[in-house]
Amino acid sequence: MLLNNNVTEFILLGLTQEPVKRKIVFIFFLLFYLGTLLGNLLIIITIKTSRALESPMYFFFFYLSLSDTCFSNSTAPRMIADALLKNNTISFSECMIQVFSFHFSGCLEIFILILMAVDGHVAICKPLHYMSLMSWQICSVLVAIAWVGACVHSLVQIFLTLSLPFCGHNVIDHYFCDLQPLLKLACTDTYVINLLLVSNSGAICTVSFVILMFSYIVILPSLRNHRAEGRKKALSTCVSHIIVVVLFFGPCTLIYTRPATTFPQLEHL
Repeated sequence: MLLNNNVTEFILLGLTQEPVKRKIVFIFFLLFYLGTLLGNLLIIITIKTSRALESPMYFFFFYLSLSDTCFSNSTAPRMIADALLKNNTISFSECMIQVFSFHFSGCLEIFILILMAVDGHVAICKPLHYMSLMSWQICSVLVAIAWVGACVHSLVQIFLTLSLPFCGHNVIDHYFCDLQPLLKLACTDTYVINLLLVSNSGAICTVSFVILMFSYIVILPSLRNHRAEGRKKALSTCVSHIIVVVLFFGPCTLIYTRPATTFPQLEHL
């Protein structure tokens, strides 16, 4: 429910206000965005058109690339365009759409990474039961659960955002709309919402990271029972997954496991 909201649009400050640096930001992120988009689209098309890639691992990989494409599109196009625009305003409705799409695609990507870790664990630790445990029906159900979980998480973020009253100040010191920078604009005590933010987004990042790292800790010792060629291939896959997990969850955990604003109880310490 929206309470006492006198703000109909926000102003995004972006990464920098200096004209030269804004052009550098535009070129750098445009190239990076196009590379990410083309890479993911190539993966999606390859998996969909190649019969040799009809396995649960590539089934999850397809949805990982799809979610990563949506994740990039939720913020990058707007940020790239704002780097060249003088008037970087975003409507309240567009801001809410950005919050939902960013958290939905990001959370979906987290859940898909967990499913890929589960698939790797079953393939390496229980190879004789792999086809029965990772059938197409089970994989489809797992992906559907991931979509529902991501949707629930995003709806919680929207509910928390809509419960905030904005009374006039509308300058967001960020390059896209997210709950944390919006909390700093709210004209009310955000202590409870801070706790909900940490328990929602923070818990998903932290718990998912622990689950993923634990799964690879279990998988790696099991590689000793495989032949040299199979062990090398599995180790290469695990290492690449671990690198992705660390790069993805490092910033995510640091951002969402700490309060966006100072809690009232801490101001007196």
